[in-house]
Amino acid sequence: MSGPLTGLRVIELASIGPGPMCAMLLADQGATVVRIDRVEPSGLGVQLDPRFDVTGRGRRTIALDLKQAAGRDAALRLIDGADVLIEGWRPGVAERLGIGPEDCAARNPRLVYGRMTGYGQSGPLAQVAGHDINYIALAGALHAIGPAGGAPVPPLNLIGDYGGGALYLAFGVMAALIERERSGRGQVVDAAMVDGASSLLSIFHGMLAARRWDDARRGVNLLDGGAPFYSTYATADGRFVALGALEPKFFAEFAQRVGLPERFVKGQYDPRLWPEMRAAIAAAFALRSRDDWAREFERSDACVAPVLSLREAQSHAHAQARQAFVEVAGVVQAAPAPRFSRSVPAAPQATGAAGSDGEAVLRDAGFTAAEVQALRTAGALRVPEAH
Repeated sequence: MSGPLTGLRVIELASIGPGPMCAMLLADQGATVVRIDRVEPSGLGVQLDPRFDVTGRGRRTIALDLKQAAGRDAALRLIDGADVLIEGWRPGVAERLGIGPEDCAARNPRLVYGRMTGYGQSGPLAQVAGHDINYIALAGALHAIGPAGGAPVPPLNLIGDYGGGALYLAFGVMAALIERERSGRGQVVDAAMVDGASSLLSIFHGMLAARRWDDARRGVNLLDGGAPFYSTYATADGRFVALGALEPKFFAEFAQRVGLPERFVKGQYDPRLWPEMRAAIAAAFALRSRDDWAREFERSDACVAPVLSLREAQSHAHAQARQAFVEVAGVVQAAPAPRFSRSVPAAPQATGAAGSDGEAVLRDAGFTAAEVQALRTAGALRVPEAH
């Protein structure tokens, strides 16, 4: 069997962060993805051996000099046969290279042109440099994350790059492909990380409007660690557990198991009780080790889980049972998600060094041997030497 996106042809213009992640998601589900790399090392992001570049998996790669007319024209011929193009550069860069949306649509009107930026294709900040931390700061997400009385804490780069970026770009691309079935025409998807992060905050904007969220302080609200029944606690061995007993029936089960007074159960949502409640919960968890508590609450509805490290998460029994991790070229990494009942994708494969599939990609696209050699001679195509 093959993945649900088998037959979808994607061109990815090499970038960092959300662009590669989006392309990985599409490749994981069976799309054929060709990444156009630069002919010289770009200095983009952290340079890794390809087998460790997990979000780069599942691609074929060709290195073209898009500043040369020959390289640009070769890229356009590849784009002619694509359903989707993913581009993560500053607004206007692709246009200056002659591979912007209008250039591509004139040749391939069915192309879905996915654009990934921090601030979007328009607006006063469109041309400003930034990274995940800047985008989530502007969206209000960073302000809401951190301890009471402390500084905001960057939540890795999950909210901007991947949640608000890669996932929204993938969603936009798939929505445009569905619309194409009706109209027969492609279109541009303008995915901005600041927009996606704002969208992820939708429930909190609602709570703010309802005056159920304190926008001025961190660590005092229901879901930011302020509520003692939705927080983390140290255990006897210096590790941590996560408690998420939001609903009264789940909190009641938790309270019964750790011996909390009944008044805490009855007054669960009374903020006046929260400081005392937190102290009692912390004292209880401090009596036993993390793994002891994990066994105590395993399969219960008390909503308690051990806080695992990345390596521990790989070997957890539930992850093992669901085969949630796979090994690709000796590197353990998350398996493709989500899962499908019929369209099961093939196991992901590591991508080779930048440009390693260049000649094969061109031949498959109809380039003659003479055309390939001409590109190499001109320096518009780089093929790394075999080791």
